[in-house]
Amino acid sequence: MAFQPIVDLSAGEVWGYEALVRGENGEPAHTVLAQVTDETRYSFDQAARVTAIEAAGPLFAGRDMRLSINFMPNAVYEPKACIQKSLAAAKRVEFPHRNLMFEFTENERMVDPAHVAKIVEAYRKFGFWTALDDFGAGYAGLGLLARLQPDLIKIDMELIRDIHVSHAKQTVVAGIVNIARELDVRVLAEGIEDEAELGVLKAAGINLFQGYYFAKPGFMTLPKVTFIADRPIEAALAAR
Repeated sequence: MAFQPIVDLSAGEVWGYEALVRGENGEPAHTVLAQVTDETRYSFDQAARVTAIEAAGPLFAGRDMRLSINFMPNAVYEPKACIQKSLAAAKRVEFPHRNLMFEFTENERMVDPAHVAKIVEAYRKFGFWTALDDFGAGYAGLGLLARLQPDLIKIDMELIRDIHVSHAKQTVVAGIVNIARELDVRVLAEGIEDEAELGVLKAAGINLFQGYYFAKPGFMTLPKVTFIADRPIEAALAAR
């Protein structure tokens, strides 16, 4: 696993880390995912969750941060049954389950959206966070948001890239933020690469961010976000 930080600029702190699957020698995710078949999808999904939690346990020790884990909605059968290995892993490494966040991507077509809605509801009862990744791209959008109402949505980086020079993208993102606010859903902007993009997104009312601008994923380690003289992130950014 590699871990990439999610920062909360309103609080000036690291809010959590996303676990990203890697090969044993650090091979990128697409190399690993290309080997997953319909027959191995469920076992791979289970193994990836357990690996992420067990790797994060000692790294997160003593820190109150979220661990975001991607899951394949088409691989989840009975949510209460399949989550047991994740809960057992969290117990082994003393990771608080309330800090687990499971995110599903719009880029994987959901065979049965009604079943995914049941998964989200079940996870909510367990006390987990749920997130909709790549929002604004893929197979679904506002309809899926209305149906699932996750705790958090991650705006797709296609909408983020060069947003500072695109009135259309700024308008779309502003609309997403307003809708999310009405639904009591948090918004995260991912794929941030420069300060110009960050400034527009902050002005739109977004506080959670992720991207190379803050830190690249660290292989089996938690990469540090740039701080200056132990000042919070907000102060560090202002000083750049």
